[in-house]
Amino acid sequence: MAADASWTFDPGAVALIGLATAAYVPRWRRVRAKHGPRAASIPRLIAFAGGVLTLVAALVSPIDRLGEQAFTMHMVQHILLLDIAPILFIASLTKIILRPATRRLQRLERAAGPLAHPVAAVVLYVAVMWTWHVPALYDAALRHPLLHAFEHTWFMTVGVLYWWHVLAPIRPRASMSGMGPVLYMLSTKLLVGILGIAITFAPDPLYAFYKDQAPIWGLDAGADQTLAGAIMALEQTIVMGIALAWLFVRALAESDAEEQRAERYA
Repeated sequence: MAADASWTFDPGAVALIGLATAAYVPRWRRVRAKHGPRAASIPRLIAFAGGVLTLVAALVSPIDRLGEQAFTMHMVQHILLLDIAPILFIASLTKIILRPATRRLQRLERAAGPLAHPVAAVVLYVAVMWTWHVPALYDAALRHPLLHAFEHTWFMTVGVLYWWHVLAPIRPRASMSGMGPVLYMLSTKLLVGILGIAITFAPDPLYAFYKDQAPIWGLDAGADQTLAGAIMALEQTIVMGIALAWLFVRALAESDAEEQRAERYA
């Protein structure tokens, strides 16, 4: 069967992307004009554009339509919402760009209490991934558009919360030090990677919705599920590797900066 690769142009998704762009770009221009390129650099703007393009790919492009026909494409969509878009959007921020919302975020963090701790972010990230891949819930989301939108909202929200603890331009109250960021990343990605491996090697198709779909690209339900699970496990491994390398480089830079400050004051 030929795949339906049409664009969806979901009004809610288009409105979300438009609002994000209308909020960020003018703010970036004002900060750059007032504080200079260091406060609002071109790479930050490129990161934001990448986040917007990622949302377009996940929610508007043929990936959205293809996700209704192949588990593999639905997995790609979830990866874009859970990891790639949050990473790019957070990377587009600086302390000064974020400044109008900083106090609100700090008040929210205080009000959240233990829920603002990195451990809570790990638990929530893993729990959301495992829960939404329970067959009954996964099938229900595919069959009911409102539940599907709710699922995507969870993925995006949890992704932002998780990556905020690693990439935030302002230091969270419960900040991680020493081996904390490494354990944070390893525990999460390994636990989600196990889910990907379980899906990859499941003896039978898990999701009735895809068993009922006509195969596209020559993939039956079993092969489609195996490929989707492998993509999940591989993506978690690659992202973990890149994040750990970045954390190592950041730790070296912070160590050098600390030594330089110590030498100056000495």
